[in-house]
Amino acid sequence: MTGWDIKPQGVQGQLKTVGGNAGELETALNALIAAMSQAAQAAGTAVPGSASGMTPRGPLAPGAAPAPGQAFMASTKATGPVAAALGLYLQERQTELTSMANRIEACVLGAAAATNEYLEGDLEHAKAAQDAARAVNLQALREQPGGAK
Repeated sequence: MTGWDIKPQGVQGQLKTVGGNAGELETALNALIAAMSQAAQAAGTAVPGSASGMTPRGPLAPGAAPAPGQAFMASTKATGPVAAALGLYLQERQTELTSMANRIEACVLGAAAATNEYLEGDLEHAKAAQDAARAVNLQALREQPGGAK
C-alpha cells in the first residue's frame, strides 16, 4: 500500500455529524410521540358521556346491566377510535423505530471500532518495519570489519 486509505480525523468528523443527526432524529421522534398523544387526547370519543369525562365501564353485553353496587359510569378518561388508531399506529411502528435507532448506533460504533483497528494495524506494521530495519542495520554492522559482535 502506498498511502493511507482511511483518514481517522475525517471518520471522526463524520461520526460527530451522524451523532448530531441521530440526536435530532431522537428529538423529532419524541416530538412526534408527544404530538400524537395530544392528538389522541383532543380527538375525544364516540362513547356517550365523554363530554363529562365519564365513560361506560365495559363493554357490556347487549341488555346487560352493571353489577349491583357498581356504577355504570367510571371516571376514567375515554379513548375513542382516533386515539385507539394513533396508539395502534405507534405500536406497529415501534419495532421499525427501535430498529432504526439500533442500526444507527451499530453503524457509528462499527465505524469507530474499524477505524481504531485500522490504526492499531498501522502501528503494528510500523513497529514490524522498524524492527526489521533495526535487524538489517545490526546485521550490516556485524558484517563490517571491526563491527559489533
